[in-house]
Amino acid sequence: MTRRVAVALAFVALLALGTAAAVPTQRVLVVEDAENGEPYLTVPVENGTTVALSYTHSVEKTRVYDGYTVRGDRLVMTRMEFESYGWGLPSGANVTRENGTLVYDPPGAYTRFTVAPGAVAGHRLHVGDRTYDLVALSDERSVTLHLTRRSALAAATDSLDT
Repeated sequence: MTRRVAVALAFVALLALGTAAAVPTQRVLVVEDAENGEPYLTVPVENGTTVALSYTHSVEKTRVYDGYTVRGDRLVMTRMEFESYGWGLPSGANVTRENGTLVYDPPGAYTRFTVAPGAVAGHRLHVGDRTYDLVALSDERSVTLHLTRRSALAAATDSLDT
């Protein structure tokens, strides 16, 4: 192989690598430290993926579930379930009862939101069929959740880390 061919092949390889690094292809949910942006978790998602938080209400000591659906670059709140009314719960909402649980479709679409996980509440994050312990993941530090896109190269290097 001549030097010229070797240089051309190296250039093509660098160009392909640069393209893979620059072109966002995969949508992911990012959970990061609310203060310093340190990522705790990055999970691939698609349109229609359910992202939810479940926890125990600190005063009522009953279960609360906040459900969101991935739609483009937003998390659209599509379901809230709670077992009793208390501080911070929607007392004026038009709810239905399903098996003893109060349920409604709340308004709201978010590009990002912050959660303060706590041991008493036992915050859990559900992404599709997987569940993550937000309290352990963040060591009870506030986290921000948001959607972003990452390159094929980032996705490939992440899979090498696991």
